[in-house]
Amino acid sequence: MADPRGFLTYRERELPRRRPVPVRILDSREVYERRAEDAPALVRQATRCMDCGVPFCHNGCPLGNLIPEWNELTRRQDWAGAIERLHATNNFPEWTGRLCPAPCESACVLGINQPAVTIKNIEQSIADNAWDLGLVEPQVPERLTGATVAVVGSGPAGLAAAQQLTRAGHTVAVYERDDRIGGLLTYGIPDFKMEKDQVERRVAQMVAEGTRFRPGVDVGGTGPGALTGADLRERYDAVVLAMGSTVPRDLPVPGRDLAGVHTAMEYLVQANRAVAGDDVPDQILATGKDVVIIGGGDTGSDCLGTATRQGARSVTQIDINPVPPRERAADQPWPTYPKVYRVSTSHEENGERVYATGTAELLSDGSAGPGAVTHLRLETVEKVDGRAVPVPGTERVVPAQLVLLALGFTGVPRTGLVDQLGVAVDARGRVVRDETFATSVPGVFVAGDAGRGQSLIVWAIAEGRAAAAAVDAFLRGETDLPAPILPSTASVSV
Repeated sequence: MADPRGFLTYRERELPRRRPVPVRILDSREVYERRAEDAPALVRQATRCMDCGVPFCHNGCPLGNLIPEWNELTRRQDWAGAIERLHATNNFPEWTGRLCPAPCESACVLGINQPAVTIKNIEQSIADNAWDLGLVEPQVPERLTGATVAVVGSGPAGLAAAQQLTRAGHTVAVYERDDRIGGLLTYGIPDFKMEKDQVERRVAQMVAEGTRFRPGVDVGGTGPGALTGADLRERYDAVVLAMGSTVPRDLPVPGRDLAGVHTAMEYLVQANRAVAGDDVPDQILATGKDVVIIGGGDTGSDCLGTATRQGARSVTQIDINPVPPRERAADQPWPTYPKVYRVSTSHEENGERVYATGTAELLSDGSAGPGAVTHLRLETVEKVDGRAVPVPGTERVVPAQLVLLALGFTGVPRTGLVDQLGVAVDARGRVVRDETFATSVPGVFVAGDAGRGQSLIVWAIAEGRAAAAAVDAFLRGETDLPAPILPSTASVSV
């Protein structure tokens, strides 16, 4: 059991050191350092875990991670035991340890009156140490079932589903329209948050296990080598749709069609390709420009960090919502995940954050070229019955030669594969599914953002695992695959 006095002995919350801002903005390497001398701090933090009788961190984690168990194993520095317990519920802990916003920490019992255990960092460290020590090995199935499965999309949901189904003995092919595997992990997440070798070595593990990858195939498209929905149904016994929620939410204001206005994914994908060493013709660059990012979430923060590294003259991130409180609001009590003021590593580096502000118009004075954006007309807003209403007399104009729309996504494309398969889509753009992740078309399943709507990486992996168990049961009549117990997964009917 855990040290019963650990949380009393070690009261401070210790996180790994970040590389100095003036240094890290000169490259695209990860912000956090990994040093051998940080091991004692990791052990101290794991010792703070109280091994609660009712561990609410389990409830906070969609994967149901066995957090007290691997905290105790970390305290003992039993890395083999810790990674075994971590892999029992999570295929890719080094990803969630870097990218998840850690709802488990908001639900930590110690967090009621002390700083929560650094669960996310401990998770990442267990995984990193396991790779360093050679403890992560392929799990090749003992026998094949003869059944075949196509997974469309190689983001975290698709990869989790594929790995589980491969280990169950099915022959799995993962189709990805981009030239590299990983989905948004590869082309949406900047390297300063997660370097791409973290994806590449997991893909290598999956290849060794037997998963087949088909990058550069536009399933549902019309280009060379494209496959149709009918092709998938004919070739495979089951299909898993894990192509994410990819239709960007737009900004319907005057001037939207000006040059220099782009969605966040247009910008980030190009930036990631450039960091990977690709030639990117006509790349969208922030160099020497006043950049305005519309959208106050993590994607906007990623744009901010990228623009800083590209040498932007100024960066402003606009959020239509009011400034969040520094502490939990009364209507967001423990153990819920509270909406509080958070500072990302990108916010530490540069930029201004503007709250309770809407965009009224995008303007061009011609100084940046014909039809190119040069300014934004902003206005203060206040929430009335849940709607953002402009406050009279608060309009002002700010410079912007590059405007990035980081407003989230509105679902899957209705054309292409979705139309070809004939699966139902609800009013929010999500592929309709039942409690077993099955769509309206027999043999076709959906997992992750494509069925859930835009969400977190930890939900994507959880749904990939759960969908894999459902597909295995569909193919064999039963399943031994472990799956997280999730709330209702059924989509709203059309």
